[in-house]
Amino acid sequence: MPIPDLALANSVIESLDSGIVILDREKRVRDWNRWFAAASKVAADDATGRPLWDVFPQANSPRLKSTIEAAFASGVSSLLMHSLHRSIFPLKTAAGFDMVHDVSVRPLGPKDDRVCLLQIIDVTVAHHREMVLRERYTARYDALVEATDRIKAMEEQLRQSQKMEAVGQLTGGIAHDFNNLLQGIIGSLDRVQRRIVEGRISDVDRFLKGALTSANRAAALTHRLLAFSRRQPVDPKPVNVNDLIGSVEELLRRSMGETVALKTDLASDLKIVRCDTNQLENALLNLVINARDAMPDGGEVMITTANKILSEKDGLKYDLPLGRYVSIQVRDTGVGMPPDVKSRAFDPFFTTKPIGQGTGLGLSMIYGFVRQSDGSVRIDSEIDQGTTIEICLPQYEGGAAVAPEDGSATAGFATDHGEIILVVEDEAVVRLLVVETLQDLGYRALEAAEGQAALRILQSNQRIDLLVTDIGLPGLNGRQLADAGRTTRPDLKVLFMTGYAENAASNNFLVSGMQIIAKPFVMDALAKRVRQMLDPSAS
Repeated sequence: MPIPDLALANSVIESLDSGIVILDREKRVRDWNRWFAAASKVAADDATGRPLWDVFPQANSPRLKSTIEAAFASGVSSLLMHSLHRSIFPLKTAAGFDMVHDVSVRPLGPKDDRVCLLQIIDVTVAHHREMVLRERYTARYDALVEATDRIKAMEEQLRQSQKMEAVGQLTGGIAHDFNNLLQGIIGSLDRVQRRIVEGRISDVDRFLKGALTSANRAAALTHRLLAFSRRQPVDPKPVNVNDLIGSVEELLRRSMGETVALKTDLASDLKIVRCDTNQLENALLNLVINARDAMPDGGEVMITTANKILSEKDGLKYDLPLGRYVSIQVRDTGVGMPPDVKSRAFDPFFTTKPIGQGTGLGLSMIYGFVRQSDGSVRIDSEIDQGTTIEICLPQYEGGAAVAPEDGSATAGFATDHGEIILVVEDEAVVRLLVVETLQDLGYRALEAAEGQAALRILQSNQRIDLLVTDIGLPGLNGRQLADAGRTTRPDLKVLFMTGYAENAASNNFLVSGMQIIAKPFVMDALAKRVRQMLDPSAS
């Protein structure tokens, strides 16, 4: 390909606002334009035939030299079809000013007679603008980071403020309810004590019943608090929800009153779930009573069960991973909830009922129990359109459901076999009550006030048929005691007692041969549980 007419090219390149130089293979200047002459302060006639580095020493850069060498070595050759070698170089002008140039080198002509067109564009202003913008955006980014940190600090302060407000509301509600309950207990027992001193014991039963009623209500309140905080000790078992609903349906109907109808729509092929049966039963009772109270003029409560498969999208709505679940819905035709009430419905001690008619712990207890059981609970409600509360629990494939208890009396679980039970409890009054109860039932009871003393008994040759231990012992706790005892007695049966134990709230806390009973409990419940553990046929 012939070299383009340089005279014609000269008229073009002279009009460009950039430097143009044509170099031969020895990097000698064959032509250049006025821009380049002005930048180098060398006349064109003085530059022609001289090496580029002589007339423009500021371009004497190894990087630029290698770029030019690469252009001469490349294989193509025209202004339209060419190899382009380009770099950004800091160069100094003839006057000594630091400038930034965009330098591109294009090879022209065949290799044996090649020249290169060197174009230099002054990008100092653009580069300076870029640096200014970069500094400006860096400053803005730093300011944004600082503002974000301030916002995070303010959010943390807000969370702490909300936390303290919630704690104040919680403690205030607890104090109000417990003071009422303690008044019933203390007042009743004071009356009993006075009657005994005066020798008038004919009617002390009514005061004892009052104290027991208040104590049971206090126990229920404590369980609700633990359920809300997901720290309630649970006894999860496989449960057929339809059977459980059937076992309490008559009780639920009696709770409805004459103006409210209770209906059920239960799936015939409902899958099994695994949860604490008593807690699920209490949750259903709370939901049905709430539904009844939401219909002062009467209406209908519908309990529905169904199998449900949650997709990834559904899981976001239910706050659950995708999978198979059992849905339990309690729907009413009542007054519904406004958005502000709906948003606070699960808050502890929040209630729309008059003072004295609700603790505000029912829904919060349900929320805690369901989340503790790896499920979710959600509310769908509109004013004058009723409310639907749905519980979703994971389906369980691990075994057959346990039939609901029939609520029969727990008395009559005495023994005549002389089983030996080790009782470990650091609270002296509780230990005395448990030991006395077991001895009255015919068991031989050994006792220890802390784990190390109990472990010494377990490591001896003493026969032990059952270990009954509190979980929250000082030093060696109940679970550690049981594990240590099982190293030498692998078949040791263990009944844990607990009023609060974070680990006991886990479904993985209990293993084979272990059960748990939540404080406070009536002594008949303890007697029944002990008998069932020692003699499973007594169930």
